[in-house]
Parts: sequence; C-alpha cells; structure tokens
Amino acid sequence: MDTKAIEMHIRGILEALGEDPEREGLRETPQRVARMMEEVFEGIAYSNHDIAQMFGKTFEAADDSTAVVMKDITVFSYCEHHIALMYDMTVDVAYIPKGRVLGLSKIARICDMAAKRLQLQERLGSDIAEIISEASGSPDVGVVIKGCHSCMTARGIRNASAKTVTKTWRGEFRNDPELRKLLD
Repeated sequence: MDTKAIEMHIRGILEALGEDPEREGLRETPQRVARMMEEVFEGIAYSNHDIAQMFGKTFEAADDSTAVVMKDITVFSYCEHHIALMYDMTVDVAYIPKGRVLGLSKIARICDMAAKRLQLQERLGSDIAEIISEASGSPDVGVVIKGCHSCMTARGIRNASAKTVTKTWRGEFRNDPELRKLLD
C-alpha cells in the first residue's frame, strides 16, 4: 500500500473541500488517514487462498455428523461504491467438518480479514464461504451477514433503521433447509 500517495491525495481532498490542511487540527490528518487505511484495508493484500492458508489451522474432528456454528462475529468493512462504512455487522458461519475442524478463533479471523477490503456485503459472504471451505476442507458452508451501510443511513435516503441481510449457501447448505435453520 502506497501510504505516501494516500497522504498526498487526502491533502488534496482537504483542499478541494475548502479546508486548510495546515491548520492545527488537520496538519497530521493525511498521515493519520494513511495509517488508518493501511489497517482497515489490510485484506486487500491477500487473496482468498492466502487467507485460507494464513488461518487454516485444523484439528482432527471427532464426528463428521456435527455441524460447527459460530454466530455474532462482529466485523466492519467499507462499501466499494462510496467507500462508506458498513457497520454493526455480524457474521454467522456454519460448516460440516470433513474429518477436520478449524480452530474457532480462525473462523473469526477469516471473517475479519475478508472484511478488510473494499467490499459488497454479498461478495463478503461469498469470500468468507470460499475461505472457510478451503481452510476446513468442507464444501458444506453457510454464511449469513447482517449489517448497516452508512451509504443508506448517513447519506442518500438516510434511512437509519435499514439493515441488509445476505445469505450464502454452499454444498449441502444450498439444498437442505434444515441445515440453513442453523443460521436462523
């Protein structure tokens, strides 16, 4: 990530807004924004495969008939259309182990890293499902995401109560309504 270019462009945005980038409160803003972007967009540097490799620590599963379900994983992201914050997001993930289970913290880390990209909520669900599938070795994955989008709540229509829900089904989750109920 080119933080010097980000600093230069943020300074230009401040000037285009009619602000003085040399005033006390803004003097270090370009550097702060560049550091923030480096942090919140860390996932841009990694492919889904890279993330699966980073967080693919698995353990032998005692029973293949058990579904693993993790709910209320909190993430935030930025919409690629407005670079607007997607917030109050929760991710629910379920998968059916095929001989191996992921370390539980790895599921949350996968969700967090996939969200650290310019995203669409629909693609975020698909990315998480793809990464969980590769990391766990299971084709049977479900992902439900609920979240607010500041492009809906703070601008445009300004509908503060609007929430977006997306559901991604892979493998057996696509065909089995009983499995999908695990994420209701």
